[in-house]
Amino acid sequence: MQDNSMSRRSGWLSPLMAFCLSFMVIAGLAPALNIQIDRQIDFWLLWLATMLLLALPLGYLEVALARRTGTTALNALSSLTRDADASPKWRMVGWMAVIFIPFLAGGLLNHIAQPALQNIQLPVPGDMILIVTVILALALSFVSRQLLVLFTATGVIVSLLLANIAGTALQPWHVTPVEFSEWGNATILALVASGLGLGLYWQTSLAGVQSQRAATRAAIPIWIAQLLAVVAFGFFAVSSPLSAYVLLFTAIIVAALLLQLAREQLTGRRVAVLIQYTVLILALLVWAVPGIQMLLTPLLMLWGLVICLIYSVFAGWIMKISHLRKAMNFSSELFYNLWRIAVRIVLPLSIIVAMVAFIGQLI
Repeated sequence: MQDNSMSRRSGWLSPLMAFCLSFMVIAGLAPALNIQIDRQIDFWLLWLATMLLLALPLGYLEVALARRTGTTALNALSSLTRDADASPKWRMVGWMAVIFIPFLAGGLLNHIAQPALQNIQLPVPGDMILIVTVILALALSFVSRQLLVLFTATGVIVSLLLANIAGTALQPWHVTPVEFSEWGNATILALVASGLGLGLYWQTSLAGVQSQRAATRAAIPIWIAQLLAVVAFGFFAVSSPLSAYVLLFTAIIVAALLLQLAREQLTGRRVAVLIQYTVLILALLVWAVPGIQMLLTPLLMLWGLVICLIYSVFAGWIMKISHLRKAMNFSSELFYNLWRIAVRIVLPLSIIVAMVAFIGQLI
């Protein structure tokens, strides 16, 4: 009876978290990618292609690994590398991901706090606001996950309502020539802003995927939720001090959720509590260093892409073919082969091209 309850809870928790997390991270990263109010049809069609070709196979990968291992990503990589007779060096991707999670939380707070300050016009330095939000996020990370997700969903919905009531001042939809740099931005939105490769959906799906017959039942709702988040973002912009307050509050809740997930992975790996909080706090507070945002923001995006790249190479080329076939349990061998081609070839090449395109914007 308890297993059925956990399965039902996981059934709604992961998609709802995917919607909220994707919306909030995109809201934080959009200004850095110059897509906040410029609604280009060609760019969003390109993003839709990356969601289908890149995000969907990677989402399946996380769910399949959850079904196969029955534990969190950081803890599971030890057994995965042993099963594949692979070098223990591959386990580093788990550590890269779990450190990236609080780093992402700090970046989210920083990117949303700054524009919020401009709208609210508080006479307080930006670094002090960041430190206060970090303390609040750490405290709220002890609240139950279900409540955090529900609070986040409420904040996102209220933000959308306030934005559209006050008027978002968004540009009309229009078509522009497709540029090479847009592939990098679209890939970052599809993978990094969706939280893929970090083991978050792997982690929140654990209770439910063990009782499901195929990975599709968990992967597709998460993917649809990520799509809906970006559709919602297309009609959103901070337009009043009240909406800025709500968005900042929601960012704090999302950061708390991310910290909770990272702490759970570190606890599962039996990392000492002192080391856990040292890692979390340093990854958060590094964003308060004056002038470092210009360096950390591109690093955040590239770091996220590298994690996704390593996972695709590990699952596609290092793990044995049979390891994920049963976990996927596709209804057709054709679907499995298509997924395997996507993970082995399409994902690595596309991510490398995206990294080149993004770095080209920085030079």
